[in-house]
This record gives sequence, structure tokens and C-alpha cells, in this order.
Amino acid sequence: MRRLPVYLLLDVSTSMTGEPIEAVRNGMDTLLSSLRQDPHALETAALSVIEFGSDAKQSVPLTELINFQVPGIEANGWTSMGAALSLLNARIDTEVRKTTTESRGDWKPLVFLFTDGIATDDLQKGLSDLDQSKLGMIVACAAGPHANVDELKKITDCVVRLDTLDSAGVAAFFKWVSASVSTSSVKIDLTKKDISTLDELPQPPEEVK
Repeated sequence: MRRLPVYLLLDVSTSMTGEPIEAVRNGMDTLLSSLRQDPHALETAALSVIEFGSDAKQSVPLTELINFQVPGIEANGWTSMGAALSLLNARIDTEVRKTTTESRGDWKPLVFLFTDGIATDDLQKGLSDLDQSKLGMIVACAAGPHANVDELKKITDCVVRLDTLDSAGVAAFFKWVSASVSTSSVKIDLTKKDISTLDELPQPPEEVK
């Protein structure tokens, strides 16, 4: 079975303390619950979580939905976004099955990056490492007033914005991510083609611009 790898890169820096980090935890719970009710996603999608604060770490390796457990996310430190991109490249290289003469590999990964700030480490190195990965698409969300859209556009053309970091806004983003994974799992099954543009995802809700 060809999997649809989905990597969630989550900013867990100190500025996310309080309602924002709690909203992310709740959003992850909602996302998982929703996807497990979707037979296409349940059959196809696999999730991984990479957190970046003082450093970048993969808190959940690429895991099928049925076995996925939401990590205990805590806010800490700075915003190691460059390190997160380097780690993403390394994990894709290790975890995503490649096509061989004997079998078809996984679909190209979908990546959703969520941040409320700007990189405090070497973003350029992360970008250079990420260039080695064969991604289907990466969507970056600039959340709150201190996120830098221009910086995120260095990572991807697919940038959305949340004006506020309150529970309602973060919940709307994660519901949209869930709907995007569900839609993508159906489309690749029907078309046998990777997802590569924002137009192929559902229309974002009002909170996600």
C-alpha cells in the first residue's frame, strides 16, 4: 500500500506558552479524531510530528493513523526553524519509501508548518537541506502578529495566515489541515498523481487567510 506521508512541523517556542500551545494540543486531538473517521485517510495517510523550540526533534516518527498517538507538546526556548527543516529532510530520506524496480514507493509528502515567530537559527542551511527532499507540497502558516510571512515565502509559495493565536483560530487551522489530508487521500487514489498545489486542497476557512 502506497502511503501519503504527512509531516507536521510545530513551533513550540516560549512565545507559544499558554492558550496557543493548548490550542495546538487540542487541534492535534481534533485532527487525529477526524482523520480516523475517514476510510480513505485511514487507509492511506501516515503522520509525523516535528517540534521546534530550543532545538528540533521528531516527537512522533512517520506512523499510520491507527497507531498514531498525539505527543505531549510543551513550549520552550527559541525558534529553531532551520534545524526543523534539516531534520525534516533527514526523516523523509529515512522514512518515505522510495520507488524501486520491484515496487512503487510512497506518495510525495505533504508538509504543514505552523509558527508564530521567525527563525532564530540558520534558516538558510535548513532551506539548502530541504532542497534535497522530493516534496509534494509544503504549506506554512504564519500565526499571530509576530510571524514573518516574507520569511516563510523563502520556504514555500503556499503561505496562509492566522491573524490571532486564539483557540478558535488555531482550531480552524487544524480542521483545515485535517480536511486537506482527507481530500488529498481521495484525490491520489482517484488520479494516481501527487498533490502539488494549494488549489488542490479545500478552501481554507474564514480564519485562515
